Amino acid sequence: MKVLINRKPLRDQAWGGGNLFVTALCDHLSKNNIEVCHKISSDIDVIFMQDPRYDDLGISINEISNYKRFNPNTKLVHRVNECDARKNTTGMDDLLRLCSTISNHTIFVSEWMKKYHLDLGWACNKNSVIHNGVNLNHFFPGEKLDNNKVNIVAHHWSNNRLKGFDIYEKIDKFVGNNNRFTFTYIGRHNNSFNNTNVIDPLYGFKLGRELSRYDVYVSGSVYDPGPNHILESLACKIPTYVIANGGGAVEFAGDSHTYDSFESLVSILKSMDYKLNEYTPRTWSACVEDYMEIICQK
Repeated sequence: MKVLINRKPLRDQAWGGGNLFVTALCDHLSKNNIEVCHKISSDIDVIFMQDPRYDDLGISINEISNYKRFNPNTKLVHRVNECDARKNTTGMDDLLRLCSTISNHTIFVSEWMKKYHLDLGWACNKNSVIHNGVNLNHFFPGEKLDNNKVNIVAHHWSNNRLKGFDIYEKIDKFVGNNNRFTFTYIGRHNNSFNNTNVIDPLYGFKLGRELSRYDVYVSGSVYDPGPNHILESLACKIPTYVIANGGGAVEFAGDSHTYDSFESLVSILKSMDYKLNEYTPRTWSACVEDYMEIICQK
């Protein structure tokens, strides 16, 4: 079997969750004697579309649609991890809905993501939900900071405002007025924090080792399809709290670990009563095994 994946993996780099997924899928398919390519050829059995847009790392829905026109028996599997609500954009929902008209199977990264798109209208009638995985060799419980304080952490690859920077700015002010707490932000940002320990983007084991040192994880990310930052925090066994309109973040963290305002978040932080979340992330291998099963279905 030959599978075209329309994105190329970037290895050993600090990048977003989509790249972690593509890397894991390419490796898993290859280990199972499935040929993986990233360019169109005449003998493709399955096209796996990670993102319908064109970029330097892959082909777009335009080329895929044209290929399907002349090769109707080639199966198209589409992974959906995006929406307009995520980054306050326009046109993405329409593009994804258009993709659904030629897809043979859609895989959404969360139940929230599936409901979001199906409520808007979705043509593909074969739809599944597969949560992302985590490299459990990189993300696991570790030794905590020994400073007699409550150490709060957040991390993102994206610096989009909707990743929660309004919340992180308020936490920055909060810890400035409450020396019982610290706040560390790991990743890309456009903020001028005054009281926050800022760490440049980390990747893999270095990120997991750093993340595991903290006591409480806070995410302010809204309408997030299937956030890897939450799965990575949960794998480190850090009590993880997410904003109530966090989309897939709520699905992972659980309704009992949400806050609907900054004031309610402060109440949680000051309570000192932090409980571990119930959700246990799976490995990337388990995740992409489920993808491979769908890819190989006749």
